[in-house]
Amino acid sequence: MEKPTNTDSERKCLACSKTLRGRIDKKFCDDYCRNNYNNHQRIADTKQDKIIIASLKKNKHILSSILEDEDMIKTTRERLLAKGFQFKYHTHTYENKKGNVYRFCFEFGYLALDNDWFLVVKRENE
Repeated sequence: MEKPTNTDSERKCLACSKTLRGRIDKKFCDDYCRNNYNNHQRIADTKQDKIIIASLKKNKHILSSILEDEDMIKTTRERLLAKGFQFKYHTHTYENKKGNVYRFCFEFGYLALDNDWFLVVKRENE
């Protein structure tokens, strides 16, 4: 009985693109290629994570510097942007009983008000 023909020529190593031989579910030609591929995947993820974490920390620092020793203070969008604030990054949101949604960068948060004004607050540890 003849074995079915294998479509080895269609399957390529994900790391080096060499033709794969052997098991039909094989993705890499050897351990070196598998490790190399996975390490590059992790490096790409890590770079993006570092960028986001740095942005979150910068946002926290900006909110902290605007708040200084106050419990809450109003500021403008222009002032936040001038300091380098990035509105797309925040750690969590909080909705109060009135339905206002605060966006937080760690313990410092802000609430969008009318006419590009923001209320900056610090949430106390619970």
